[in-house]
Amino acid sequence: MQPRNAVQRAALGGPTVAYRAPSPPPRCKVSAHWGTSRFAEEVGGLLLRRLRVVALIALLPSFLFLLRHLLEAPRPLPAALQFGLLLHAAVNVLMAGLAAILWRWPTVCLRPLRAVELALFVSLAAFFGWTQFRMFAQAPLMQDPRTAGSVDTIRLLVVASTVRWFFLIVVYGVFIPNTWKRCALVVGIGALLPLVLTPLGAAVYGKFGPTLHQALLDMAILLLTGVAVAVFGSHRFQVLQQQAFEAQQLGQYRLQKRLGSGGMGEVYLGEHVLLRRPCAIKLIRPDQAIDPTTLQRFEREVRAMATLTHPNSVEVFDYGHADDGTFYYVMEYLPGIDLESLVARDGPLPAERAIFFLRQVCRALREAHGIGLLHRDVKPSNIIACERGGTYDVAKLLDFGLVQNVGLGKDAMRLTMQGTVLGSPPYLSPEQAAGRTDLDARADIYGVGGVAYYLLTGQPPFARDTAMQMLLAHAYESVVPPADVRPDVPADLQAVVLRCLQKKADARYPSADALEKALASCAGADAWTEERAAAWWKARSGQDETDQHAALEATTPRQPATGPGPTLNQR
Repeated sequence: MQPRNAVQRAALGGPTVAYRAPSPPPRCKVSAHWGTSRFAEEVGGLLLRRLRVVALIALLPSFLFLLRHLLEAPRPLPAALQFGLLLHAAVNVLMAGLAAILWRWPTVCLRPLRAVELALFVSLAAFFGWTQFRMFAQAPLMQDPRTAGSVDTIRLLVVASTVRWFFLIVVYGVFIPNTWKRCALVVGIGALLPLVLTPLGAAVYGKFGPTLHQALLDMAILLLTGVAVAVFGSHRFQVLQQQAFEAQQLGQYRLQKRLGSGGMGEVYLGEHVLLRRPCAIKLIRPDQAIDPTTLQRFEREVRAMATLTHPNSVEVFDYGHADDGTFYYVMEYLPGIDLESLVARDGPLPAERAIFFLRQVCRALREAHGIGLLHRDVKPSNIIACERGGTYDVAKLLDFGLVQNVGLGKDAMRLTMQGTVLGSPPYLSPEQAAGRTDLDARADIYGVGGVAYYLLTGQPPFARDTAMQMLLAHAYESVVPPADVRPDVPADLQAVVLRCLQKKADARYPSADALEKALASCAGADAWTEERAAAWWKARSGQDETDQHAALEATTPRQPATGPGPTLNQR
């Protein structure tokens, strides 16, 4: 079992976050009817949701009918009626149990879900069959000599019985995703059961007389109508589902799962159709690009990130336009964990490991600053610790969604001045908090200092209740030294961190290269080795599987994680 995965969410429109997901679970065994395994998994997820609804739909009226029968039953209860009520109650308990299981179901594999589907519908069919079989002997109209065996009585009972089967057939066809052939087979069997049980009941109770053929004809017409509706609905659903799945392909890349969205874009987990290589795909829909500046900003971000080649920066593979006008680009998929989650899970890092990560971030920023790019949103959740090429604790700097090209001049001003503050309040430099746009590399140096503070203490430099309080603290308050929070922080490392967090940019390190050298000169800078990193990752390979499933099931994107306080993106 691998450590938790992280896929970068780089949706435009504000501070973004590294999304964590575990290593892909083993592929489910699927029927060839559904084509690709990915499509089968989508169908499995839909089947799970539909079965939950069906279980509730069937349970509610069944429970109400049971309650009515209990209230209307004569006292004392006849033996036959006692058995019927017990059977009805048992069916309700079974459906309630299946509903509870489905709401806690851990997988979307088709085979186990089909087993639950079978149990649900077979139990309903068995109950309907028994009810129909007994109806012709126990119904009051069949007990009265004046009405027993009459055409009107038989037709009334047949219609009442057929409605149940019609409901079951149509619900199956409309709610359960299937191929039309499988649906036709299942609902065909469901339609034959009452047509067999009716003459069987007539033979046992002998009260149908010459009206049997009329009853069967009425029943057959209604049931065949239900079968036609079910099969047609199932076929149309399969076609639409397949078309929707195929529409989720952008060029040579297929979208698999949405990881998150922001004001200006969405991020999906995807894969290359031919290479089967997992990747993160960031896109913006045509309806989101109502302002030409939006698309211009998006394309500028792609070009900026594509120029970065350092191994500690996220790699951009490709970009392009889909047929519907959607613009997208493709980034590498990073198995690992973001530093914010790492600290939240395991506590503050050893000083030597924090230095190990920080030096890599400095190297990534050195390249970006060297070609005129500022990140402006350096924070723990934008740094991934991962394994690449057999090397552990590789730091990857993500999300250049707030990147600024300081060489664009007036164009840069026009594209970035969409509001007053861009970034995440816990790690904003004082000049960013003041809404200034004349930023340079020292704004990112401040962000690195904030990351260092968090790695060493488990909290950002200023933990406040509101974003505005954080902005004011960055601008005017003195930071509490890390050693006051964690006494074992080395003095030389604390000095480096405090210099990064100076209010005036001139008092900070002038460049990422200078900061990297200062970190390298700290005692213990070389104490965290690749061997120690590998040992840590291997020790964590046996982590709680429940935690991994929780990360995978982030089916609703979590809010950007910025430590205490909200994330601010005023535009």
